[in-house]
Amino acid sequence: MTLPLQPLLRVGAYAVANQIKGGKYPLVLMLEPLLRCNLACPGCGKIDYPDPILNQRLSFEQCMAAIDECGTPAVSIAGGEPLLHREMPRIVEGYIDRKKFVILCTNALLLKKKIDQYRPSPYFTWSIHLDGDRGMHDHAVDQAGTYDAAHEAILLAKARGFRVQVNCTVFDGADPARLATFFDEMERLGVEITISPGYSYERAADQEHFLTRERTKNFFRDVFRRGDGGRAWSFTNSPLFLDFLAGNRSYECTPWSMPLRTVFGWQKPCYLVGEGYVETFAELMADTDWDQYGVGRYEKCSNCMVHCGFEGTAAADAMRHPLTLMKVGRRGVRTEGPMAADIDLSNARPADDVHATYVERELARIAAADPAGMKRVQRAA
Repeated sequence: MTLPLQPLLRVGAYAVANQIKGGKYPLVLMLEPLLRCNLACPGCGKIDYPDPILNQRLSFEQCMAAIDECGTPAVSIAGGEPLLHREMPRIVEGYIDRKKFVILCTNALLLKKKIDQYRPSPYFTWSIHLDGDRGMHDHAVDQAGTYDAAHEAILLAKARGFRVQVNCTVFDGADPARLATFFDEMERLGVEITISPGYSYERAADQEHFLTRERTKNFFRDVFRRGDGGRAWSFTNSPLFLDFLAGNRSYECTPWSMPLRTVFGWQKPCYLVGEGYVETFAELMADTDWDQYGVGRYEKCSNCMVHCGFEGTAAADAMRHPLTLMKVGRRGVRTEGPMAADIDLSNARPADDVHATYVERELARIAAADPAGMKRVQRAA
């Protein structure tokens, strides 16, 4: 990842200091200040809540408190669609004032309208959601024209002097050749890529098109093979994470490395699996039984190879083995030969569906706080 010098030094110093101290520490705050979105992607597990919950917002003060609590040098703001949040420009500026590196994730449908509310900064990056070329992306989000809007937004943001990257999620059925051609186009635009396989949210409308671990590894080998082991393209992901995607490394996830603060609270245990919420980051770290989760331990985690779970593991591995990092970065990802032995999945405990419990609890809290507002929403529905 090619960060500007100032945030790069701050992020690097933070990571090295915490690695030396040992113990569990977060790297990036994942912030969902709202769950409302202007798209309804079939693979999303974030938007199927009742309106009273979709109408909730984290305040500016809550957003600032979240990063003060966990102390990370960077924050990734997602949702929902964060540009729907009226306080988002103030939230971004608040983080920049704290010298936090901000990644603002958006589907870009509102970016042209909202861009004048933001200013370029070494501490700020637009992360635009693009799941491949026009056909791939518009199919993934189930709305024609979204690719063209995002492409136009990339050109506009770059012309205004902003740093821009794309966030590309890959689902089963994606074509390696088409994805490689898409990567070529992003390279021509001078845009870095965050790549990750999709996670099979239990609430996602489409449960048929998520990659299993074996298909993930073979798919990414096929893609990277078309780009000189991945060296033809600029990724925000670390080389060791890309090597992991291609099956050359067997990693356990580091779920606390990218903790999630959402309208429900701090989500246990991680950004992808919501099985409890607590009020503070300290409670999240102390009260989560981390040994109950992860590949080989829990059924919901079995096929997960998502960057927010494993990028922290790759980062720690890179600090322990910098020469290996340099070797993979210089030579590219290996796309032939045997793969690393994977984690045994046979003893994973069965999945526990607890989503409805937390929805009911949040609706009860909202109703208690604003009975009249709750009734208005229910009548409108």
